[in-house]
Amino acid sequence: MGSLKQNKLKMFINKIHLVESIFTNVSIGIIVTNHQGEIILANPFMLAQFGYQEDELAGKKVEVLIPKQLQQKHTQHRENFNMHLQNRAMGIGIDLYGVRKDGTEFPVEVSLCHYSKNEDNFVIAFINNITIRKKAEQEIYDLKDNLEKKVEERTQQLNEILNKLETSKNNLEFALSSEKELNEMKFRFISLASHEFKTPLSTILSSAYLLQQYTSTEEQAKREKHIERINASANTLTDILNDFLSLGKIEEGKIHLKWSNFNISELIDLTIEEIKDVRKPGQKILHRHVGETIVFLDASIMKHIVMNLLSNAIKFSPEKTDIEIISTVKDGQLIIVVKDQGMGISKKDQAYLFERFFRGENAINIEGTGLGLHIVARYVELMNGTIACDSMLEKGTTMTLVFNSRKV
Repeated sequence: MGSLKQNKLKMFINKIHLVESIFTNVSIGIIVTNHQGEIILANPFMLAQFGYQEDELAGKKVEVLIPKQLQQKHTQHRENFNMHLQNRAMGIGIDLYGVRKDGTEFPVEVSLCHYSKNEDNFVIAFINNITIRKKAEQEIYDLKDNLEKKVEERTQQLNEILNKLETSKNNLEFALSSEKELNEMKFRFISLASHEFKTPLSTILSSAYLLQQYTSTEEQAKREKHIERINASANTLTDILNDFLSLGKIEEGKIHLKWSNFNISELIDLTIEEIKDVRKPGQKILHRHVGETIVFLDASIMKHIVMNLLSNAIKFSPEKTDIEIISTVKDGQLIIVVKDQGMGISKKDQAYLFERFFRGENAINIEGTGLGLHIVARYVELMNGTIACDSMLEKGTTMTLVFNSRKV
């Protein structure tokens, strides 16, 4: 029996030595507090962590190891823990900090357990300094943040490159479309030229040949007739070439407006005088003006517009009909209306009336380039005006132009 008791005593003493050895040499801070939160024991590692000497913490509240701004809240948490004792990690989901004797703070990780003795409850706290881990986590976070920024930057750069590629693609498509349109224009011009130039050139050649045959004085009337045919054909060729030159200047942006004050009524009357010789037999051009006469626009371009509209009205109207042109200046606006009693334009064709080279179905056999109204519309646009067409087949056509005629 005595030997058994001695063995048990030795085992107990060995356990005490083991616990003491662990408590003394373990690489983690350990403190023991009573239910009032007073520190009873602190191991050497913990003392070194917090910068205290042996017995400096004995009897002090555990809150001395916590930053001041958190001490009151910790007291409440400690009391709550004493009421619901359980072994657990402390401060799950939040960052915990300890404060050294010199006042410096460092991040910690705390695990709690408890035991009872002599009807008193004690709490054991295992405190680990996680400064290195936090630093590593911050470095990882910074690395992740930098990586995200780089990814964002690269994504932005990629988007910019894609946008540039898209722009280049659009530019290329536009260039190809423009080239296609240009080739189409060249083809249409060649087709038009071969058709429209052929008739007046043939007339000029045949009339020139016949002129050579009329040598006697009594044949002067025949000579004059062919000279008129030559002049008319030459004027037709000139008009065709002028249309192409005007279109070229517009497309290249070489039209520069020359704004000035001028008398719109006088300009229209002078234009009518210039164009009267191309009227068909019995045709009359009637001009009526209402309101003020001075407008602020480009006189040269306005003359070209009026000339073209009157030429169309003459060309597409039968003999012995009236062509009306009404000009009105009111409230800073110039309104010009040109009415004829001609063949009219179908609703279908009106949708394409101002496009290049467009010829109405009922005007195929009438000479023309199909550029006149397109050029007029571009000129009207250059002067910030509007143009509208109202027409019915065999009922005539009304063209209405509106401009802001007041100097800004």
